Amino acid sequence: MTRTSHLGACPLDCPDTCVWQLTVEDGRAVEIRGDRDHPFTRGALCGKVNRYLDAVNGPDRLTFPLLRAGPKGVGSASFRRATWDEAIARVASGLRATIDRDGPEAILPYYFAGTMGHVQGWTMGPRLFAHLGASRLRTTICTAAAKAALRSLYGASVGFEPESIVEARLILLWGANLVSTNLHQWPFVQEARARGAHVVTIDPLRTDTAARSDEHIAPLPGTDAALALGLMRHVLDAGAADRAWLDAHTVGWPELADRLADWPVERAAAECGLDVEVVRRLGERVATTRPTAVRVGLGLQRHHGAGQAIRAICALPLVTGDFRHPGGGALCMTSGHYVVNEGAVVRPDGMSAPAARSINMSRLAAALTGEADPPITSLVVFNANPAATAPGQSRLREGLLREDLFTAVLEQRWTDTCDYADVVLPATMQPEHLDLHSSYGHHYTTLNLPVTRAPGEALPNTEIFRRIAAAMGLDHPRLRDTDEDLARQLLNGAPVSFEELRERTYARTTGVAVGSAPYAQGGFPTPDGRARLLDPALNRHGVDPLVGYTPPAEAADPTNAAAAVRRLAERFPLVLIAPAGRFFMNSTFASLPWHLRKMGEPRVHLHPDDAAARGLVDGSAVRVRNDRGSFLAAVAVDDATRPGVAFTYKAYWARLSPGRATVNAVTAVRDTDLGGGPTFHDTRVEVEAVIG
Repeated sequence: MTRTSHLGACPLDCPDTCVWQLTVEDGRAVEIRGDRDHPFTRGALCGKVNRYLDAVNGPDRLTFPLLRAGPKGVGSASFRRATWDEAIARVASGLRATIDRDGPEAILPYYFAGTMGHVQGWTMGPRLFAHLGASRLRTTICTAAAKAALRSLYGASVGFEPESIVEARLILLWGANLVSTNLHQWPFVQEARARGAHVVTIDPLRTDTAARSDEHIAPLPGTDAALALGLMRHVLDAGAADRAWLDAHTVGWPELADRLADWPVERAAAECGLDVEVVRRLGERVATTRPTAVRVGLGLQRHHGAGQAIRAICALPLVTGDFRHPGGGALCMTSGHYVVNEGAVVRPDGMSAPAARSINMSRLAAALTGEADPPITSLVVFNANPAATAPGQSRLREGLLREDLFTAVLEQRWTDTCDYADVVLPATMQPEHLDLHSSYGHHYTTLNLPVTRAPGEALPNTEIFRRIAAAMGLDHPRLRDTDEDLARQLLNGAPVSFEELRERTYARTTGVAVGSAPYAQGGFPTPDGRARLLDPALNRHGVDPLVGYTPPAEAADPTNAAAAVRRLAERFPLVLIAPAGRFFMNSTFASLPWHLRKMGEPRVHLHPDDAAARGLVDGSAVRVRNDRGSFLAAVAVDDATRPGVAFTYKAYWARLSPGRATVNAVTAVRDTDLGGGPTFHDTRVEVEAVIG
């Protein structure tokens, strides 16, 4: 028996991008733990990834290609085993038929963060489809609104150095449930707390992080910008605005100061459903405590006014001048410091990439049911499970069931989306292929090398796309690049080479040093180095160019809302949000027995007042409904939420859920104000008992 140890990267959609250590026996991974020497991982993995080998070694892995031989939407019983040559030929002929009949833009590649690796996730597949002239996918479903807001405000997705949060004396965890979704940032917060920092979680729910903080403030969903404006107004009234820094390093402060005249703390508190003294007390802390760090989560951008919310929250430390100080400022994502240029690798010099329309992935349900013109007639899905994760689930199912839609799915196990495929191709998992990983939560880049055998006939995504290209008669040499070629291209111009990463696995690849204040003297990645509190470019998007507040489309408090929202609230009085669960990672683990046991059955959490008003008790079987659809769940009576706000955890699979529907049966196909992101948390429902 040969027993070896190997470092690699966790591939999942998480800001922590952990480095793990795998123990391998005779080509099979048998143990996994966090790398003790990595500055951010520090020897720990989250609970879900501690059981990652359940997924790698699970008996449900797909191990050979499958072709549909029966009706769509039924499941694996409609499929038969095929050879790779047969399956690849079927994909090639399906794509060719679409091109010949409808043109290349009728092909849509649909992919996202089933792996965050640049090689397996974001290069060879997009390169092939760009070369074909297929529709280009706008990858909006997670961070689009935040990225658009940060580009507008700071010039890119940048902020304070995450390890330096230990220097902060006030930490606002704004919509950030670190204990569940950014676990490795939490020890740095704890260290700051041990040094005397006060930690405030701002979240509509009493999350695991909120329960561990010094203070929890629960605004109404979608009102974060109003709270930020009220806090800025208090800072201004207290004489604590850093006018010298604002004058030197921002654009639009006089205009914002004028706007703040309309946002006394009384108005902000009313809009957010908070006690005035809660807002005033927090405003006083912000006004008097340097440095203050604002760690911004991604869940709060899932409502119509998301772009303005991120802009307003991240403007707060500009007003206080907190970027002067190590550990001060705001941080939503570090991805603006990426050294990897995916665009140049997807569309390399000398390789044709015809201009093509773009399709918003968050609008897939609409695109497949009439919104796209010309219609999409070929769909290739990889690193994604849209039947479980995209909004408008009922409408999406209608589109996926179209007999004129050819669908190929690259997958590791049978998902909801596989039910609707014509071809299912078995893909490798992280220990079985090469990949390169940056992070959106720290500043290290990691190389992952293959160290175990793939099960059966499974192949890396990259190799599958190389074979599809060859079968289609495409002979450009860039479509034959190896995974190592792609990794080298991605690292072109980076401060670390492929050889160095192969030797030491990871490296810090940014000039932002731990303990530094990278924007103390401005220098934001905007043309003039100034942060933009006023951005005239937003006018062309129909968005107020000045930092402000856009109310949610459905979730607004009906007492302060437009007539249409008041009428909707009469029929559907509960605001429903769908946060991430601690033991799911999007839909990745939602079919695995251990993870399902830890998460439990789908439940809708109601405040005791809301449950009593409906005659419901803990465990009651209910239907959660609105005009878009419904799903079944059990009630959890829970004061972790406030009256009028319900929540249920996202990412359950429909085929494993009661009634074969999930929360996305009630979510809308609707765009955020900036970026075209989805509005999962901007939903009104009613909850009613299921009788019998």
